[in-house]
Amino acid sequence: MSRLLVSWTRSLGCLMATCTLVLTPPAPVRAAPPPPPPTYVKYYPVSDGAEDAVTDLTGVAARFLADPDRADEVYRLNEGRRQPDGGALTAVGQRLSPGWLLVLPWDASGDEVRYGLLPANVPTAKPARPAPGAGGAGCVPATSGDGGSPWTDPKLSPARAWPHSTGAGVLVAVVDSGIDGELAALAGRVAPGSDVLTGKARADTDCLGTGTAMASVIAAASGTGPPAPPVVGVAPEAAVLPVRIVADATDADPQRTALGIEVAVSAGATVVALGGYAKLSDPAVTEAVRSAVAHDVVVVAPAATADGAPAPAQEGLLRVAGVDPDRRPVLAYPAGGVDVTAPGLDVPTLGVGATTPRKRTGTEYAVAYVAGVAALVRTALPGADAVQVARRIATTADPGTRSSPSPEHGWGMVDPLAAVSTGPDAVPPARADSSVWPVPVAAGLGVLLLAVVGVLARRARRLTHRAAVSPGPSEPDGTVVAGAPATATRGALP
Repeated sequence: MSRLLVSWTRSLGCLMATCTLVLTPPAPVRAAPPPPPPTYVKYYPVSDGAEDAVTDLTGVAARFLADPDRADEVYRLNEGRRQPDGGALTAVGQRLSPGWLLVLPWDASGDEVRYGLLPANVPTAKPARPAPGAGGAGCVPATSGDGGSPWTDPKLSPARAWPHSTGAGVLVAVVDSGIDGELAALAGRVAPGSDVLTGKARADTDCLGTGTAMASVIAAASGTGPPAPPVVGVAPEAAVLPVRIVADATDADPQRTALGIEVAVSAGATVVALGGYAKLSDPAVTEAVRSAVAHDVVVVAPAATADGAPAPAQEGLLRVAGVDPDRRPVLAYPAGGVDVTAPGLDVPTLGVGATTPRKRTGTEYAVAYVAGVAALVRTALPGADAVQVARRIATTADPGTRSSPSPEHGWGMVDPLAAVSTGPDAVPPARADSSVWPVPVAAGLGVLLLAVVGVLARRARRLTHRAAVSPGPSEPDGTVVAGAPATATRGALP
């Protein structure tokens, strides 16, 4: 009996130890933090004595920040850093030497401001800025509208979402051909941006018009211009950041597209809209998108690819297909490469220098529409991260006659109002992690443990009772051996 109890006790101990190991949540494995993006900065190359050159930090702050009292802020950004000639800035009132590179705050703007990685040497000539809407070699002239009633407003009516959100406070980067910073409907909401092609810290002009048209779909507002243009912007209070990766109607180099995404992230954009010149399937672009999402940036990109193969799906990335009023695709998008759809045919836009809308067709305008919805969601649901925002837009899309995502249309047509409507499920739940998964397992194992203990206890009582009533064999002196079977007696000698 004692050996049997020992065996049962050991078995019960093993079972309890196993339960303890299962029920103890494993220590969470923290992923390595994503590498920081390259240190892109705004900077001013001190000129070589031109008539209007600035020679001290007060002048720098007055010209590029419109506030001479911010000279101390510029000094703190540059204090002690070795300059190209070997010198260094050691006092606010120090005279600046030609060729020095002064890092500037993010809100600095001006024709002499550059943007990018600090180079060893840069030319100091003042760049000329083309007159807004003036056109020129390779540039589009100012355009007039072609009239027509937009179908997108009665179909989706983003204005219904504006009581919840107008996109205020969100910076949307348009990675394409630049943006016309003088466009009345975008007044005061176009950042200087960056020209990846030249390394200059301005991209608020546009020689192609596609970037300006995308920006108008994202953020144009009404009430200005002669006559006032109708509202075409999905998020009319969002700001836009132009990042130029193309200057003519040719495909953008994938490395430039990847760099443009990195620049947008570094400049503080929380939504990035890629134009039709971007190749999402290129590994360099794929990696830049992954890094952007890791830095809490929603990336919206065209679903179409040059080779017909679907671009890889990623969390935080929305691959968009353009559709017509009957939800027919405007292009042959590869199956499995679409997350959501948006208007892509006869979309009302504003061109360079335009005051009236012009209808355009293309996937990039569907991308702009979804980027505008992302700006609305980022304001309406400030606690949602990039992955949750993208998931929210997808799961609130209107599938139409389909009950589940399809390879051709993804989750369906984006719905601005549904995406920003608040409620218990406003922010999609995070994926289950190691801190919660054992709960149902704990309940099941707890019941199993109690059952096993009960069975063992009943068997132990039964065997103890049997041992107490059964006679055992006697020793030579007549003592009964407890627990031995009655038939296992040592027989007496005949």
